[in-house]
Amino acid sequence: MSIIGISKHWNNKLLPPLDNITDKLSLDPSAIESASQDFGHIVKSIPKAVLQPSSIADIASLINFSYNSSIPFTIAAKGHGHSVRGQAMASDGVVVNMTSMKKHRNGTGIWVSNDGVYADVGGEQLWIDVLNATLKHGVAPVSWTDYLYLTVGGTLSNGGISGQSFRYGPQISNVYEMDVITAFTRDQELLISINGRHDSHALDYLEGSLLMDHGSPDNWRSSFFPPKHHPKITSSITNHRIIYCLEVVKHYDDQTQNTVDKELEQLLKGLSYMPGFMFEKDVLYAEFLNRVLRGELKARSEGLWDVPHPWLNLFIPKSQIEGFNDGVFKGIVLERNITTGPVLVYPMNRKKWDDRMSAVIPDEEIFYTVGFLHSSGFDDWEAFDDQNKEILKFCEDAGIGVKQYLPHFTSKDEWVHHFGSKWETFQQRKFQFDPKMILSPGQRIFNNN
Repeated sequence: MSIIGISKHWNNKLLPPLDNITDKLSLDPSAIESASQDFGHIVKSIPKAVLQPSSIADIASLINFSYNSSIPFTIAAKGHGHSVRGQAMASDGVVVNMTSMKKHRNGTGIWVSNDGVYADVGGEQLWIDVLNATLKHGVAPVSWTDYLYLTVGGTLSNGGISGQSFRYGPQISNVYEMDVITAFTRDQELLISINGRHDSHALDYLEGSLLMDHGSPDNWRSSFFPPKHHPKITSSITNHRIIYCLEVVKHYDDQTQNTVDKELEQLLKGLSYMPGFMFEKDVLYAEFLNRVLRGELKARSEGLWDVPHPWLNLFIPKSQIEGFNDGVFKGIVLERNITTGPVLVYPMNRKKWDDRMSAVIPDEEIFYTVGFLHSSGFDDWEAFDDQNKEILKFCEDAGIGVKQYLPHFTSKDEWVHHFGSKWETFQQRKFQFDPKMILSPGQRIFNNN
């Protein structure tokens, strides 16, 4: 299956007059309310207005308008609103509703090259739409997130990770080029080239998770376990308290359908797992990638989707994952006995990441992603937040070189410590492309108030 590079496309048109942009700012209470919250349902920050852009030129015009104002206002881009700590909010500023561009012809859309080597995709597009559009040409990107109803711009701005990342790197490492709008430049910047050829006999997806006492083995992000086996899985969880689950995927087509079972058998040879606890499922490619939708619909029907999500995502060096397992999974998590959502654990290859990106990862060649994907009530989310803080404190005291993915900090000193040796470069880029500090205030890196 061909590799596709994803780009955010800049259409180099003349900007509309600056005073016209105010006509596209919405003060509608429902638009303001929607822009004031996100998937996390923990932070609420009210903007003055919401921009409903019909083209990229509208966004550039808004940025220029703020930059040239005597009192610049902050601007935040919001896609599908899946942030969990207000990263896509702009208190007293303007939130740009990126998905608005999908309604207009001037939006950047999704275009697949004739040879299927790459796709040109607007940052406002959802990954599920990218999947459907590329499959029509018999190709698809190789690196994904578990949940496909996120915008391309949203995941690329953070990296974009899932079970394919160990092999293909994060989504951002599979981008040919990206065009960026700032206050200063419209020039195209080549970011990252796709890695070379990949071994066709390797696994295509690898993701681990923890099953614990509190939740169904068939949680919202996976429908892998056959219902008839739920009782024995639940019984094993009760006996052992924690079950470590490994999920692997091998793609095949008409040419390889007769050999895929043998290949998979060879790839899994030597694994240690409980007899009788290996389950197989054969599904269409798109069905696998879009598997989380089923869980979302179930959660929505049970009132468990539009609730607080105090998530914690960490990168753990390979050399310290056992200490993390003993102190966090078998210690803090079991002692607190509150974790109900999915807990993901899966490896990454550092060589698949580019040091030029701002995402911070451990120094070791192999590191693990650990994701606590909590859902809670509006009156008890702080208990999960306290557990997150205890986990981070344990890592600090134990000398575990943990780095946060999608971090949330409240002071500049914490951000400087997080970025480490990348801070100076990160800060220089901010000064170069956003000197008045008007973009993405919800991250609270340079707008820490």
